[in-house]
Amino acid sequence: MTEIPDDTSGCPTGAPDEAVAPPLATEPALPFDHLPLPAAMLDTLRQLDYRTMTPIQAASLPLALAGHDLIAQAKTGSGKTAAFGLPLLARLDVRKLDVQAMVLCPTRELADQVTQEIRRLARFEANIKVLALCGGTPMRPQRDSLEHGAHVVVGTPGRIMDHLERGSLVLDGLNTLVLDEADRMLDMGFHDDIAFVAGRCPSDRQTLLFSATYPEGIASLAARFLRKPQEVKLLEQHAHSKIRQRFYEIEHPARLQAVAKLLCHYRPVSALAFCNTRQQCRDLVELLRAQGFAALALNGEMEQRERDQVLIQFANRSCSVLVATDVAARGLDIAQLEAVINVDVTPDPEIHIHRIGRTGRGDEEGWALNLCSSADKRRVASIAQRMGFEPEWHALDELEEDASATLQAPMTTLLILGGRKDKIRPADVLGALTGEAGFSREQVGKITVTDQNTYVAVVRAIAREAVRRLSAGKLKGKKVKVRALDV
Repeated sequence: MTEIPDDTSGCPTGAPDEAVAPPLATEPALPFDHLPLPAAMLDTLRQLDYRTMTPIQAASLPLALAGHDLIAQAKTGSGKTAAFGLPLLARLDVRKLDVQAMVLCPTRELADQVTQEIRRLARFEANIKVLALCGGTPMRPQRDSLEHGAHVVVGTPGRIMDHLERGSLVLDGLNTLVLDEADRMLDMGFHDDIAFVAGRCPSDRQTLLFSATYPEGIASLAARFLRKPQEVKLLEQHAHSKIRQRFYEIEHPARLQAVAKLLCHYRPVSALAFCNTRQQCRDLVELLRAQGFAALALNGEMEQRERDQVLIQFANRSCSVLVATDVAARGLDIAQLEAVINVDVTPDPEIHIHRIGRTGRGDEEGWALNLCSSADKRRVASIAQRMGFEPEWHALDELEEDASATLQAPMTTLLILGGRKDKIRPADVLGALTGEAGFSREQVGKITVTDQNTYVAVVRAIAREAVRRLSAGKLKGKKVKVRALDV
């Protein structure tokens, strides 16, 4: 297995998973024009500000482009989508409207991110059709899109299976299968689903498997579905200047209140708190909200619509603290996350590394704050040994806090009943708020349009008035129902 160092600093704007600055390595980072890619594809990469390859791209792209099956160990944010996206696009025959490449992802959120990024990379050629096939949305529009043809499909295992069983997805022309975050798919119980889907693919395909960790299940999966795979391992490192870790020893019963104390001292605009159980997530959110914090829980029992709503509120900064288990947070990639709080120390160092790697992304710095009981000391030592650092211990008593100034989110999310099916676009919502409603562009944040609903973040101070004015006016020539989402 080839092992390469990892540095994930310096993402160009607008590329959620790929665009990462040159790695800190002993050899200079290579530009993309060292690869046997079409000139038009290289032009597109330059336009997207892809200057040099990240470590995982430099190690895996030559192998994948040469047609080898591949096992690559790399986390979200390392540039892995381009590492499999460029090879699958290079093999497409655009003249054939067959599904020629398929990417399996563990969650709808990750599938959406991968779909968007492959579409960006596909700009070098007109009419490349990339289709997302995920649960939580109606089947019929997806069936209609498949009938009109697609070159690349990206989806979750369950929904891909549904289409295969109904005959709406045909894989006779498939030449590339990608398993993205394969370890998470196995953790979520998708082994049999993956086996079913892979069994429906042509045997002479290329298979690319990407995984943040390398549990035993990956080896058995690879042995069953990959042919003489090449292996690349990205040694996950987080620059100490980017992610600053601190450990606080505390008795277990006091740790939920300790989270509030950490938040009052460090005052992150956005923080992700990890708990080991769903019940502890619920208890922590209840405690934080009772003290005035804008906190929401993310758990694996939520319906997709509820999950989407929570993630939208967190992404647009109308929720300051998101509390989640590892299972619920799978596939989650959040921009500008100032702090990760480990309410419980995980027994698995790989999971700890994956947790804290969500902060300190790009040019940002981040805090990794860890609450530990005396019984957790052995776990902390194992994590420190794996990551190669000396734990920095602090006492909670040294924290300065202003109990009267809790962490209130800067934005409020407005829910508009109406979405893509009503032909609503982000520009329509922005125009309604800055035109007839009379607000400034600076008072409006992120706008997200789904099939049924539209979510828009506005500065908290104007939320009530924004609801009133939007309700009194029209959007796309029609009256709409609007309400503010409570946190």
